[in-house]
Amino acid sequence: MGESKRKPKGALVRGDVHGAEPEVVDTLGGRMHVRWDSGAASTPHGQLVFFAEFLAATGVFDRWVADCPLTYSSGNAPTQRDVLGTLMRGLLAGHRRYAHITALRGDVVAAQALGLNRIVSEDALRRALERIDEPASTAWMGPALLHSVREALDKPWVLDIDASIKPLYGHQVGAALGYNPGKPGRPSHVLHTVWVGNLRLVLDVQVSSGKQHASVHAKAALGRLLDELGDGPAGRRPALVRGDSGYGNEGILLELELELESRGQPYLLRMRQTANVQRLVAMPFARQDWSRPDSQGGQTTARARALVYNWWSWYCRAAHPRARMEAITSRPLLLAAVGRAAHSGGQTTLYLTPMHGKAYLLKPLIANIQAALQHVKAVAEQFKTADP
Repeated sequence: MGESKRKPKGALVRGDVHGAEPEVVDTLGGRMHVRWDSGAASTPHGQLVFFAEFLAATGVFDRWVADCPLTYSSGNAPTQRDVLGTLMRGLLAGHRRYAHITALRGDVVAAQALGLNRIVSEDALRRALERIDEPASTAWMGPALLHSVREALDKPWVLDIDASIKPLYGHQVGAALGYNPGKPGRPSHVLHTVWVGNLRLVLDVQVSSGKQHASVHAKAALGRLLDELGDGPAGRRPALVRGDSGYGNEGILLELELELESRGQPYLLRMRQTANVQRLVAMPFARQDWSRPDSQGGQTTARARALVYNWWSWYCRAAHPRARMEAITSRPLLLAAVGRAAHSGGQTTLYLTPMHGKAYLLKPLIANIQAALQHVKAVAEQFKTADP
């Protein structure tokens, strides 16, 4: 029927682009010769291996995976470790959407460092997290978050509560039009976050609809957390609960007074300074008989992000013991490096090329991390054999 008269379509590129001969490319900066290295695996975050050593020495990632309530019945389903490892890998890379996971699918070096079989797809990750209901997620993530900070609460400390608005651009559950000063008219979620003051470690985070921005919606979670911290000498209750002006209105104050005073918990809530409040505060200072003193600071995903943030904070503290490193600036410094893996004789060697402008700071920081992990391994109890 005329098939013999059709001419075969020619290929756009002839020959082997991965051959031995280099390709000549005329760039804006001059001519460059390009060779393809298709035999070596590589990763854009080569320094992840040091964080993987931190996770292995502390055992926090293995404990998190072991306690996960996610279960599968199909033999073709991914493992819990692959799902949670992919989630953590995306959070460390600063990803904010499931679709960004696609950029990590070919990173076999990171998968090997984290002990994963593979990086799962965005759909597999989304479906896995949807299988975990709210009660199971709270029972799993709550103790994990508390475990990540509990040993730092042996001294008097301050608990901070705050509400943050997260604008949404998709069709997420709970997206609603509410108070959103940054993006008026845009649906949002509200993140009610409980922090350890000064240390900036997260104790819990509650995701609410965009209409539930009032701080009273965090009351139940705050009460549950205070109960879990416990009373008495063995407890880890804060010396003070501190809230910003979002908690400083009459309705919320009455609710929190009943919640906190019933537990004997001291608190300090900043009042919202409306015109009447400002006049009320100014009245005492107008008196002449007073003197001034002398002048002398998606729920599971949100909690997983907080948990990985806590792990990374401890990792950065090991790298720089005398100061706290911000997560947004420390990730590029302590993660970004092109890593090329070479396999020989059953041994893997990773060649790192730093990409940060302050790469000269890396060796002292990595040396501090390894010294801290060696100290942990030396003083921690070693169980060479397990009871049957």
